[in-house]
This record gives sequence, structure tokens and C-alpha cells, in this order.
Amino acid sequence: MDDYPSDGYVDEEEEWDREGLLDPAWEKQQKKTFTAWCNSHLRKAGTQIEDIDEDFRNGLKLMLLLEVISGEQLPRPDRGKMRFHKIANVNKALDFIASKGVRLVSIGAEEIVDGNCKMTLGMIWTIILRFAIQDITVEELTAKEGLLLWCQRKTAPYKNVNVQNFHMSWKDGLAFCALIHRHRPELIDYYKLSRENPLENLNTAFNVAEQHLDIPRMLDPEDMVNSVKPDERSVMAYVSSYYHAFSGAQQAETAANRICKVLKVNQENERLMEEYERLASDLLEWIKKTTPWLENRTTDNTLPGTQRKLEEFRDYRRKHKPPKLEDKARLENSFNTLQTRLRLSNRPAYLPTEGKWSQLERLDHLAQKFRHRCEIHEEWAEGKEDMLQSQDYLKCRLNELKAMKKKHEAFESDLAAHQDRVEQIAAIAQELNVLHYHDVQTVNTRCQLICDQWDRLGTLTAQRRQGLEDAEKILEKIDQLYLDFAKRAAPFNNWLDGAKEDLLDMFIVHSIEEIQDLVEAHEQFKGTLGEADKEFNSIMNLANEVQRLCQQYGLTLRENPYTTVSPSDISNKWGEVKQLVPKRDRTLHDERIKQENNERLRRQFAQKANIVGPWIENQLDGVASIGVAARTSLEEQLNKLRQFEKATEQYRVHMDELERYNEEVQESLIFENRYTHYTMETLRVGWEQLLTAIARNINEVENQILTRDSKGISEEQMNEFRVSFNHFDKNRSRRLEPKEFKACLVSLGYNIRDDRQGDADFQRIMSIVDPNNSGYVTFEAFLDFMTRETADTDTAEQVMQSFKILAGDKPFITAQILRQELPPDQAEYCIQRMAPYTGRDAVPGALDYMSFSTALYGESDL
Repeated sequence: MDDYPSDGYVDEEEEWDREGLLDPAWEKQQKKTFTAWCNSHLRKAGTQIEDIDEDFRNGLKLMLLLEVISGEQLPRPDRGKMRFHKIANVNKALDFIASKGVRLVSIGAEEIVDGNCKMTLGMIWTIILRFAIQDITVEELTAKEGLLLWCQRKTAPYKNVNVQNFHMSWKDGLAFCALIHRHRPELIDYYKLSRENPLENLNTAFNVAEQHLDIPRMLDPEDMVNSVKPDERSVMAYVSSYYHAFSGAQQAETAANRICKVLKVNQENERLMEEYERLASDLLEWIKKTTPWLENRTTDNTLPGTQRKLEEFRDYRRKHKPPKLEDKARLENSFNTLQTRLRLSNRPAYLPTEGKWSQLERLDHLAQKFRHRCEIHEEWAEGKEDMLQSQDYLKCRLNELKAMKKKHEAFESDLAAHQDRVEQIAAIAQELNVLHYHDVQTVNTRCQLICDQWDRLGTLTAQRRQGLEDAEKILEKIDQLYLDFAKRAAPFNNWLDGAKEDLLDMFIVHSIEEIQDLVEAHEQFKGTLGEADKEFNSIMNLANEVQRLCQQYGLTLRENPYTTVSPSDISNKWGEVKQLVPKRDRTLHDERIKQENNERLRRQFAQKANIVGPWIENQLDGVASIGVAARTSLEEQLNKLRQFEKATEQYRVHMDELERYNEEVQESLIFENRYTHYTMETLRVGWEQLLTAIARNINEVENQILTRDSKGISEEQMNEFRVSFNHFDKNRSRRLEPKEFKACLVSLGYNIRDDRQGDADFQRIMSIVDPNNSGYVTFEAFLDFMTRETADTDTAEQVMQSFKILAGDKPFITAQILRQELPPDQAEYCIQRMAPYTGRDAVPGALDYMSFSTALYGESDL
């Protein structure tokens, strides 16, 4: 019997993905369907299940279910209630399923006992496939395809039914009703049903099947209608119940199919016989007519007559003979095909009508057949004796030997199949002897060689089988030792790797508490070394026993097929672990001393940093507050800043002391200090910020005093500029963004129009205060601009504004206006040097006074 998952569909269905997630809707459908299917069989034994997840966990009802559906007796179940009793029962059930040729992929007894829903449904589906669907065959198709074809044939005459699958094709219920009506038309009035009422159709079919066909209700109509795609496995399980319910009708249909198949074979054979008779008659008739013409070699003894005869013969060879050779080959092929079909269908060989084969043709055909079959057999037998005499099985692993044994079994089957070929060769040789074939001596010699070799092959085959069986017993014992070694070596090897990794771990600790934890963990580890030594000796004894057996029986000592871990690996690692333990003791002791010293350095640094840090912060706040004070004179600000500068210089000794402490901390590789939030880097930055802030503020105040004295700006104006700037400098960065700068100008009374001209004016101002396009305005640039605006000096902007007044607020001016408003020599000076205005609103003769005004102060090329 073939293994159960021999067809592609079952193989695919058995691949129950352990990691996949079952769709919740399908899981619900499968639980209902599979529960009903199980109960339809369990009720024969007077019981049932309520929850498919729970009721199979102890294995008792699972074993009972298998006994009911198979009709066979399973081993006696364990009646205990412990977990191992349940696992034993489930394993008995799974072993029984496996004995039926079913591969249980990823389904284990522990998962069934633990109530794993997905695995339980997978197991039940496998049982349904094996005992309810596998035996369904229609025209030699696989189980699923056969069941689908059966449904399609039965429902073909029905309107609105088109069965293409086991999900969407059944959703409206008409396919179920059609199956019932096809076999029991008195139960359902099919032609009153409508596909617009799927719920009614499904309820009708399910009720009729339950009441009249003894098919339990396995599907829920609401689930079928509401689900996007009904569960295929649930539908298949339910539909298979219909198939078995109508099995009587199916048997009649199978019988009809068998008769049709037999008659079809006979009809085709008769057609081939008639075709052969026709082709043979036609060819023999042509030969009969052509032979006298070929035998006639007389000529009229003239050159033209001889040439004509020769041309006729050439025409025969070119045109008439090739098609007849093709007919002869087609005739032989037809004869061979016919004989093969008759032999395969257990029919007697075909004997052509008397006279169709001449004695000579028969001998030639038999001789060719003998040579052809001898060539095929000799090609098959080549190298077989060397293969059978080889003792290669003494140098292979157990799995390789089992494969060799399977291969040898296949060879034995192949050898048995070739028995008929050898007998046919002998029979043909015998017939050639009877017919007195001219080269019968060669035939007999070749036949005898083949028969002698055949006898040797039979003897060698039996000897090789015995050698394989003997070697298998020895290797199985060694294999069990290998397996025991692998089971114990793998976890012990992992333990050794983990122990070695822990012992070599380049730990990084930052406190005494952490090193103390490591010391305690190491002491606990040392307490396990005694048990580890016992396990090591047990594992090495297994390896030594394998080595002893290999030496005793002359076998090659190979690597363990169940693990990549070798005995030398275990021995070397165990030796390394024992050497690393005292090294770890010394390392932990040295680290404890180091951490005690680090703790002292942390406290020393933190004590000083917690004093220096707040002092720097206070000084920074004091320096920053000087510039904010609006009513303090510049001289007073400068005086306070000098005091801060002096105090900071006197405090430098504390920073130097802290640097020495930090150097010791760094040499000891201390990176964290829980006693302070200050680091040397943050303190250095703060110190540099303090020095920079003092120096910058002193420089700014001195520049302000210089600007004030040189420009004649009053103290009140200077204070107003500073207060306005500080107001918009929200983050105290001593610079303003363009928007903040514009708002500051407006607050000081600077008139900037809110239109395109105002934007242009502001951009010109920005080009003055930010000539490098840095995107911000410093206080120095702001102060310089404001002093220029306040002081009584002319600027490009002021000149430009004057021209703008003369031009009537237009961006251009004309020569006529200049001659009207300015003295003649100055008007001509402007007209000669002003560039033409090129704006969209330009008029004839318009001049650009803006670029001219800028050029007057050297801010652009004139």
C-alpha cells in the first residue's frame, strides 16, 4: 500500500505550519465542523465531545474515535490522570495514525495535551483526510480533485450551480441542495429555490441531510453566509459525508466507468488491428506489383533505351521507394504499439492474418527483436555484478546503510521485473532455433551468457542482502550510542560554552555592589562543578564505548550524525573551564580592590565639583544680569565686570585642583559618578563660558562707551537702544533674527511701510547690519546702525529718501524734475551718472536714483 501523503494535495494539506496563525473565523468554523464530524462517529460508541480543545487532551476519546472509524483495536490506554499518562495515550493515537502511512508534520502529543487548538484541529483534519477523503477516487484523480469532480458531475445539470472549489461555490447553499436532489429528488423541490436566499437554502439542505440522510449538521448557515470565504477544510469534511451517504449510487457509477474503460481499450485495439491489416495489405500489394518490374532487366540494346530504363529506376528510388519505406516503418511501429497495449491490458498477442508476414520477414523481425532486447538487458546489467560484490556498506553510516538497503530492495524489485525480459530473450532464441535462423550459433552463445549472468546476479543479490542486514544490526547499536551521546552532549556542551563565556566575560563594573554580585554568582557556579564532572565522565564513557565497538568490528570511526559536538570538543572545553575558574577568582579579587579605590576617587571629585559648579553658575547669572539692568551707567557696568574678572581669576586655583582630581579619575577609567551631576567637561565649558562672557561684556561695554562719546549719543539713548535690543533678545544670545530686528526698529520709532517698498527698504537695512548674510543681527551691528541713524550725518538711505520725496514716492525720477529742484550743475551731475530705471512702471527717460544714492557712499558700483 502506498503511503498516505502520496498525492500532492494531501502533502500540502499536512504541512500544518506551527508558526502560522489560524484565521479566527475559519478556526470557529473548523471547530464546529470537526466537532460534529467526530461526534457522528463517537455516538456509535455511545459518547461524544463538547469542546474539541479539551476533550481530546487525555487521549482516551481520541483513541476511541480512531477505533470506531478504523474498525481496529488500539493498544490499551493508560488510565492515570497524570500528564505523562495523557501524553502516552495521545502518542498511542498518533502512532496508530502514523502506521496508516500518514506524516504528522509539527503535531506532537504535548501540544494536544496542552490544548493547543491549532494543533488539535490539524490532527483532526489529518484524520479526516486519511479515513474520510483519501479513499475517494474518480477517474484516478487525487482525493481532493476526485471529490471536486464528483460534485461537479452530480451538480452539472442544475441551474445556478457551478462548483469550482470548496469555499465560495457552496456559499449560497444551492450546491448542497443539488447534491441531495440528484440522489433523493423527493426530499427537496430544487426548482423552487433561489440563490437570493442563501440562508434558507443552507438551512434546507442541512435539515434534510440531518433528518433523512443521517448526516449531522457540521456547518453553521450564518457562518457560511457572513464569512468572506468559508473554511475549505470544513466544507470538504461536510461534503465528504454526502459522498459516503450516496456511496451505493457511486458504486454503480464506478462499475459503469470500469465497463466504459474496458470497452474503450478494446475499441482502440481493434482500430489498431484494422489499421495494421490495411497498411500491410497495401504494402504487400505494392511489393507484388513492383517486384516483377524490378526483376525485369532486359533492354532494347540501344543507348536511349538503356538510359530510359536507368532513369525509370532512378525515379523509383527517388519517388516511389522512400514513401513505402516510411509505410514499412509505420507498420512496424503500429504492430509494436498494438502488441504492447495488448500485453499491458492482459489481452492475448495479436497474430496477423495468414500471409501477411513472410517467413523471411518473421525471422528478420525476431532477430532484430532479440538483438534489441539483448542490448537493453546488457546495458541494464552493466556494472551490476561489481555493485553487488562491493562491501561499501561496511564504510557508511546507519542512515546511509538504510538507504542502501532500500536501494537494494528496489534493485531486487527491478531484478524481478527483468526476469520476464530474460525469459522473453530465451523464448525468442528458442523460436529462432525452431525456425532454423542462419546465425543461430551467435544467438545461442549470447543467450547463454545472459542466462549465466542472470544466475550470478541472483546469488550475489541474496549475499548482499545478508551482508546489509548483518551490518545494520551492528550500526544500529553504535547509532543508539551516538544518539545517547548527542542527547547528553548537546546540553552539556551548551553549559560548557556558557560557563566558558561567563568565565572569560570582560565585565565592566562601576561600583562595589556590582563586583560583589559577580563574586557571589561565581561562588554559586563553583558549587555546580561536582555534578558537572560526573556528567562529563558519563558522556565520555559513551564515546569510549563507540570507539571500542568500531575497533572490535573493524568499522571506520565516523562523526556522530546527530551532533556536531565531538568527544574531543567536550574534553577540551571541560579542561579549559577547570583552568579558567582560579583565573576568574584572581580577576574578581583584583577588581574588588580597584573598585574600592574608584569609590574614593568619586567621592573626592564630587565633593569639590559640588562646590565649583554652583559657584560658576552664580557668576554666569551675575554677569548676565549686568547687561539686563536698564538704568545702570556704562561705567558702573564696566566696573562690576572688572570685579567679576578679578574674582574669577582668583578662583582659578579651585579649577586647577579639580583638574588634578579628574586626571586621577580618568586614569582609573571611571565614567560615572553617582555623587554629583557635574562632569569635568561641563565644568570646563561653564568656566570657559564665564571667562568668555566677562571678556565679551567688557569689550561690548567699552565699545558702547567709545561709540557714545564719539557719536555724541546721550546715556538715555544708549540705555533705550540696549533695553529695546534685550527685550527682543528672548534667549539672551546677543543677536536678533530679521523678524525680531524689524520689530525692534519699529519699537524705536523707525518707519517701515508694510508693502513691497517697505520690504525693499528693510532688505537694504539688512544688507548694512548683516553684510555677510549670516541671518542675524548682533548687538554691535545694531548699535552701530542706530548711532548712525541718530547722529547728524548723511547716509545713503537718507539721500535715497530725499530723492524719493522729490520723485513723489516713485521708485524713479526724471531729468525734468532734477532740473526743476536742483541747481543746474548738480542736476546735470545727477543726470549724467544715474542709470536708466528698468522697472515695469518705468516711463521714458526714467532714472534709477536708488543705485545712484548707494554708489555715493561706496556701497555699490556707480
